[in-house]
Amino acid sequence: MADLSHDEAARRLEALGAAIRHHDYQYYVLDQPEVGDADYDSLMRELLAIETEHPDLVTPDSPSQKVGGQVAPTFSPVRHRAPLLSLENAYSEAELEDFDRRVRSLLPGETVEYVAELKIDGLSVALRYENGRFVQGATRGDGEVGEDITANARTVKTVPHRLKPLRELAKKLTKDPDLFNPEPTPAGWTVAVRGEVFMPVAAFEKVNQARGEVGDPFFANPRNAAAGSLRQLDPAVTAGRELDAFLYEIIYSEPAEVAPATHWETLKFLGALGFKTNPESRFCPTIAEVVAYCRDWDEKRWDLPYEIDGAVVKVNSLDQRVRLGVRSKSPRWSIAFKYPAQKAETVVRNVAVNVGRTGILTPVAELEPVRLAGSTVSRASLHNEDIVRDKDVRIGDTVVIQKAGEVIPEVVEVVKAKRTGTERVFEMPSRCPVCGAPVVREPGEAAHRCTNGLSCPAQIWESLIHFGSRDGMDIEGFGPKIIDQLLKTGLIHDPGDIYALTVEQLVELERMGNKSAQNLIEAIDASRRQPLNRLLFALGLRHVGDRAAFLLARHFATMERLAAASEAELQQVPEIGEKIAASVVEFFSQEINRGLIRRLAESGVNMTMPGAAGVAGEPGEAGPGAGEADAGAGPGRALGEPLPGPAHPLAGVTIVLTGTLATLERREAEEIIRNFGGRPSSSVSKKTDYVVVGENPGSKLEKARELTASGQAPDLRIIDEDEFKRLIGRA
Repeated sequence: MADLSHDEAARRLEALGAAIRHHDYQYYVLDQPEVGDADYDSLMRELLAIETEHPDLVTPDSPSQKVGGQVAPTFSPVRHRAPLLSLENAYSEAELEDFDRRVRSLLPGETVEYVAELKIDGLSVALRYENGRFVQGATRGDGEVGEDITANARTVKTVPHRLKPLRELAKKLTKDPDLFNPEPTPAGWTVAVRGEVFMPVAAFEKVNQARGEVGDPFFANPRNAAAGSLRQLDPAVTAGRELDAFLYEIIYSEPAEVAPATHWETLKFLGALGFKTNPESRFCPTIAEVVAYCRDWDEKRWDLPYEIDGAVVKVNSLDQRVRLGVRSKSPRWSIAFKYPAQKAETVVRNVAVNVGRTGILTPVAELEPVRLAGSTVSRASLHNEDIVRDKDVRIGDTVVIQKAGEVIPEVVEVVKAKRTGTERVFEMPSRCPVCGAPVVREPGEAAHRCTNGLSCPAQIWESLIHFGSRDGMDIEGFGPKIIDQLLKTGLIHDPGDIYALTVEQLVELERMGNKSAQNLIEAIDASRRQPLNRLLFALGLRHVGDRAAFLLARHFATMERLAAASEAELQQVPEIGEKIAASVVEFFSQEINRGLIRRLAESGVNMTMPGAAGVAGEPGEAGPGAGEADAGAGPGRALGEPLPGPAHPLAGVTIVLTGTLATLERREAEEIIRNFGGRPSSSVSKKTDYVVVGENPGSKLEKARELTASGQAPDLRIIDEDEFKRLIGRA
């Protein structure tokens, strides 16, 4: 390589890049490799060697950028030139036929054809190319504005850095009358395409195995894993996650003539340009064939190497799409058919009992392993004794299980016809299975609880995890594996010991280098500044969630005033009832808890609520989530917003969130609702005012529809994320 001149190196890099891109396309898109790994690696090594000697020749579309580029400090917003709409959902074949009737009523007398595609469970992205070169990638975001993920998108093997030239493409496409015949590439051709980035099941299992080995929390499902991987600040991390992508739509093309006339032609055109398209898509001349397609893949979906949660049906003619138009958020020419939760039968081998942070004992069914919704299930929570009794679950029973939201395994029912008489009734233990202390069930409560408090090892461990969690003191790096080691070595016994830790102590722990130890100490130091409401939540008082912690902190302003309050004084705080008041008084009546508070205060942990009455501080730091500015609080955070008055339209309103919101995390949305005086709820009832629907909504949406259709909840409104953002002033 040293003998190459600068011009020779540039020409050789161009040739190597073209060869590597060709082999990437053959291997990752067509699954038809033409060379072995050794030959491919030789080409890549030569390219990397030349780029090392001539760094000025490294281009953004070089194959070397597939392994990761420069670390980004944050993600910049990208406004989409054309909105990236979400889809209306159908849950039955009858609803698909209703969709067909609506389409035909708007196109009287016209022939309507469809294309059916698998609904990939991933993250929607937009990719822009100029003169055939990839220049920008963005997430869907709220459909109007997404995040710039260009560097990360470059690392996805099936996202081409350069498109195949249209001049060459035209010669090939004219041989097939079914394909669009493009003109030679015009100068300045720009095209933006939309697709889905996803994580194959094998890659998902591999990533979770690696995370488990280092004590990191598991990704809940491949969709979450793909979304988290594509939003890494370090593209090298994304590159190691083995993401894949299917492209399915041209968002816009300039000149507009360089685009097909139908969706079916679009898919072929995208494939010819070098994109990976889903081979399972099907042209359907009638809605009957669409229904057959959806029915067919409901049976076969778990055989796929990636997860789907339904099918997408689209009108084929792009001209008809224009005339059909769109609603505020979804097109009239497309609909998503969602599959129901898959169920399976298995046998309850045993019922174990877990002990949680507050001492609550949770029965867990240990199951005969069974394949369900793409993964092997061997455990399912039974929640409490009442549910075990209501469902009459016995050890040895055959049961039907499903995944709630396709994620969390749950026992649906017992197959009593298969009982043999050998089944055993489960009894909740009278003593804690971890520490042996007495177990009590207080009147009016469903839960059994260990009475040993923080002297119970299980409660200590869970309490420490909760204390350092993101919703608590937000101590980055203070995870389960570190906590395990700190407890085993005796360095900590309760949250008060956290603030006495030193770098010298931490470096003695397994897999803890000096830099990691320093980072953890800095995170611990930063957590001392968290406002009072975060500390109260982190301490884990029974019945005191983040909303109650915020209300108490805002009202009493200091830990000292709160600790001195009587039950009657506590109940004077709006929304604080008898149960919460009694729990707060009980907590502060115990010397072990008062001692913990004193030690935390002596360690410099903040004991006040900035911005509350009588306390100095910035007014914006009073709400839930305050203190997160240094922790990367994103758009939509309540930080910095004034507390609203009672005139706000959300004051006193009950709101249920269902599905995934595009621009707000669930926790952020709930904090905003609380700040405006509303009440986020986890269940839909006659008293619900709004149901906010995101992507992939669950049974809450169906419940809301049932209540409104039956007239039981005439004032309940079902709204999308855009309308919710208008209500909170974020539109």
